[in-house]
Amino acid sequence: MVGHKKDRLGKIRTGSLERRWSLARAGFVAGTRMVARSAGAMLTGQNQAQRRDILSQEAELLVYELGKLKGSVVKVGQMMALYGEHFLPDEITRALHTLENRTVAMEWSVVRGEFERQLGKRVMAELDIDPEPLAAASLGQVHRASRRSDGAQLCLKLQYPGVADAIDSDINAVARMLRLSMGLKRSAGFFDWVEDVREMLHAEVDYQLESEQTQRFYRRLKSDNRYAVPRVYPQFSGKTILATRYEPGLNVADESIASLDQSRRNELGRMFLDLFFREVFEWGEMQTDPNFGNYLIRPRPRRGVSDKIVLLDFAAVRKFPNSFLESLKQMIRGAYRQDMESVRQGALGLNFIREDDPEEAQLSFVRICSSVIEPLIATPATVPAGMFNRDGQYKWGASDLPERVAKEAGRAVLDKNFRLPAREFMFLNRKLIGVYTFIALLGAEFNGADIIEKYI
Repeated sequence: MVGHKKDRLGKIRTGSLERRWSLARAGFVAGTRMVARSAGAMLTGQNQAQRRDILSQEAELLVYELGKLKGSVVKVGQMMALYGEHFLPDEITRALHTLENRTVAMEWSVVRGEFERQLGKRVMAELDIDPEPLAAASLGQVHRASRRSDGAQLCLKLQYPGVADAIDSDINAVARMLRLSMGLKRSAGFFDWVEDVREMLHAEVDYQLESEQTQRFYRRLKSDNRYAVPRVYPQFSGKTILATRYEPGLNVADESIASLDQSRRNELGRMFLDLFFREVFEWGEMQTDPNFGNYLIRPRPRRGVSDKIVLLDFAAVRKFPNSFLESLKQMIRGAYRQDMESVRQGALGLNFIREDDPEEAQLSFVRICSSVIEPLIATPATVPAGMFNRDGQYKWGASDLPERVAKEAGRAVLDKNFRLPAREFMFLNRKLIGVYTFIALLGAEFNGADIIEKYI
């Protein structure tokens, strides 16, 4: 949601000193309060559930302080929620996820001034820009525009002034705040993770990079009528402005999508799964942000043409190294062919396991990895009841696969042999969860063996 007009911001506080002070103060106060409340809980004999409730309350207060600062600090919190499950307590990640609903747009006078400053009044005169934003996020907002010469519909994505310069100080301050308030250890893994978030954020505010990545995906898919990728308009773009063709579509959760015929929803699910395998096996890079706002559906205007999946926002494209891809492909092929030794070798290549790990620990990881492709190889004899329709097609929406995998993975994390996977796998895993959830929301029913067979 963009928010009410009266809530619009005139500016975002990006001064590093005031932001660092605000976050340091919040972390110190919360940390002091946590120590006092935890000591009180121990003295009064409160149980684990009550102590977790205390942590939840303190996490919510910290997130409230983050939300007041706006800008990149909010995005830092969002990314830490998205990718920090191995480092942060559940109570913190749940609280950080609420930042996604705290976006407030900038005033039109500020936005117009930025457009004029970067594009110049002559270029601005070629466009009619809607003052009301289509969308607003933590780093910028999007306005729809019409080119006067031919009526072409555009989207102008504007980065908020100063947010790029505040990224490094914001990340350092948020990491320090979390450590102060939650007593997080200064482990090498934690700092590596913080640097990953830093790298992702700097890439997200690099609009030239996003433009190149958008154009790359546009060229790959322009002849495939199943997908729509926005065309980039360089003449209306700038350092912190990205102009693309407006591509209409509906969210996957929209009621009108749920009312489509089962066959059409099945085909949309197959299209989305096929795109995932193309990213892995053909291109070696993928759009890793699973936000459903980046994937819209455009129902066909008439019979005889295909429904389309609209792909938006290519700031989070990640190219995977060949060594990672080869081990990953080995795992996928092995899982599909039920060749557990091949899965194990791939897991060794990805450093999930080591040769000197106990055999049971290795087998546990192999089982988890193999179970992920259940919808592609499942039979009524191998999965719980109710996962197939009368025609023997897998019912993605009825599947409890994510819960079963999460349960197994949770047990594995507690194993003393557990180690964090390669960071590339964390991004890919997040995307795969998004793919499965997208297909489940469609209520699609199909077996995906023929899709994966094209690539292995």
